[in-house]
Amino acid sequence: MKNNEIRIGLVGNPNCGKSTIFNALTGLHQKTANWSGVTIEKKEGTTNFGEYKIKVVDLPGIYSLSAYSLEEIIARNYIIHEQPDVIVNVVDAGNLERNLYLTTQLINIGVRVILVLNMYDEAHARGMDFDTEEMGRLLGMPVVKTVGTKGEGIRDLLSSIVAVATENEKTVRHIHINYGDDIEREISIIQETIRKEKTIGMQYSTRWLALRLLENDRDVFEKLRHFQNYEEISFQAAKSREEIEKKFGDEIAVIMAERRQGFITGLLQEVTLQRKEPGPNFSERIDRVLMNKYLGYPILLVFLWMLFQATYTLGEYPRNLIEHGVQYLGKLIGTIMPEGFWRRLISEGILAGVGGVIVFLPNILILFMGVSFMEDTGYMARAAFIMDKIMHKLGIHGKSFIPLVMGFGCNVPAIMATRTLENTRDRIITILINPFMSCSARLPVYVLFAGVFFAEHAGSVILSLYLIGMIMAFISSRLLSMLFFKAQAAPFVMELPPYRFPTARAILFHMWNRSSQYLRKMGGIILILSVAVWLLSEFPRNPVNVNANTEVSTHDTISGFEKQKVALAHTYMGKLGSAVAPVLSPLGFTLEMSVALLTGIVAKEVVISTLNIFYTEQNAGIQQQPADLETALRSDPAITPLVAYVYMLFVLLYIPCVATSVAIGREIGWRWAFFSIAYNLTLTWFVCFAVYRIGMLVSGYCA
Repeated sequence: MKNNEIRIGLVGNPNCGKSTIFNALTGLHQKTANWSGVTIEKKEGTTNFGEYKIKVVDLPGIYSLSAYSLEEIIARNYIIHEQPDVIVNVVDAGNLERNLYLTTQLINIGVRVILVLNMYDEAHARGMDFDTEEMGRLLGMPVVKTVGTKGEGIRDLLSSIVAVATENEKTVRHIHINYGDDIEREISIIQETIRKEKTIGMQYSTRWLALRLLENDRDVFEKLRHFQNYEEISFQAAKSREEIEKKFGDEIAVIMAERRQGFITGLLQEVTLQRKEPGPNFSERIDRVLMNKYLGYPILLVFLWMLFQATYTLGEYPRNLIEHGVQYLGKLIGTIMPEGFWRRLISEGILAGVGGVIVFLPNILILFMGVSFMEDTGYMARAAFIMDKIMHKLGIHGKSFIPLVMGFGCNVPAIMATRTLENTRDRIITILINPFMSCSARLPVYVLFAGVFFAEHAGSVILSLYLIGMIMAFISSRLLSMLFFKAQAAPFVMELPPYRFPTARAILFHMWNRSSQYLRKMGGIILILSVAVWLLSEFPRNPVNVNANTEVSTHDTISGFEKQKVALAHTYMGKLGSAVAPVLSPLGFTLEMSVALLTGIVAKEVVISTLNIFYTEQNAGIQQQPADLETALRSDPAITPLVAYVYMLFVLLYIPCVATSVAIGREIGWRWAFFSIAYNLTLTWFVCFAVYRIGMLVSGYCA
């Protein structure tokens, strides 16, 4: 400990409330990065308690320290090599039989630990209570009760952290979990072999090394490979392992797990004051309905429909206010700045581009609020469980559902999250289908066109797009499985956390943490691209840009609105759009819509920016045209409801943004990245062409 700074590592199982404790400890004093050399997120935060500054590192959620997954390796290496002053082990007080398994492995490492019994109110409500003082005495570590969502016990936890770090906590002592005489004898033999190289004991606990070598931990073997007596250590570990397996007639992993579980069972018998009553608990009663094999799917669809309907309906009011504010700012700029290039650049380029996207911030916030609520209540895990059977039939690993759901926020971190998948086949398929999951960047396009052309059914239209994206992902998964990956996906066990009502603070924190990325884009990529699009759509100048009443044909005079379209066709951006028109015109798209799709390759929000810039320029040349993008789109005779839906479908399915393509290339190779681009574009064109032509036939038949 230096300069009164205490470093702690926060470790625990998934769904134990570890992130809630992290937020309660650090508040807004947090920063997010990636662990060195990997794409798994690293969260750090600080807090002050008395004269001490406490630095908190939130380690990945893990079930053990066996180094089978990348998360386990990261957590274990941090504990061993970084040597934090204190390890805070958060456990679910209502599920100690499972959560304490990780605690036993921390005991083996020999670090100073504080055990946090989180969600103690829920355990108590289920008829459970524990003698925490006796538990701490038996484990050799202080035990603190907390309710992270309410902030209860946080001050006691901080006091314990300081006491343990300053060696003023009398409870702290190093204990050994006894594995029985036969196993303990072999552990001692391996330890003696390790101690022949004195420098090893200076870096690692020899008992922990002996246990891990006995359990054939390949990562530990690698750590010891450069020591002189490595061969002797390796030989003795193999000999001891063989001796134990022969004596007990089972695999070493099973034997050791049974011994640890026996320690946990004995501990709980000593410290349990009250056990939970038999019969289904609150979560189990709810699951009888929400996870019913007949009702589960329709209930999930209803919840999703409510989410997207609320995203559009509730977001419309603040969106209109922001839109009026942007229009007022545009008028103000027109008043205080003289006519000329710079005024047009600011009003028609920057303000129209960035302002056209920022107005959809309320919709993004509401969407993420709903997703956070579903996650924090525990329903999102149920949704993954409900979809698991379908996904297995389509060749996707059930565990892949979590990265796919993350894709609703942003495809890039969702692709990185596939590193938790152990099987290369499952990982490649999950990454390739992830771009079909509609990210938040596409939502502004849906809200705009659904609101203009399907106002009364906007929520249902938006939901249909998300469902089509999922269907296309599943179909693609099945296709990829049959063509490139013949092996079947491996099964897995999905943990279902208990239902709990999240606090408003937790939901708002998660909502803002995700939405802040949307805001950061405003001052970065969207601002740059908005200026670039405006410049390319402004030059070279054409006479029709100057005079809306100019005749552009020797035998006809067209309307001012149409002349602005002709003017756009003469610009660099218009020529670029004309180049792709033969490909996109069969889908009913206008020149402006086609160009917006090209710019949207960089970032999907730029589709809105580009359309707003184009129609702002048209409005500038035609005073009788309305100022807002919604009315301008409605006034364009070439855009029908059918064209609008096909356009939203195209935005959903076509080439992922540049950042997503780069993430695919870095994660599984550039060959797969180029395959993803070609496959998505081809599939998108044929699907949209089919929908457009069928829609034309149906509308013609109905007419």
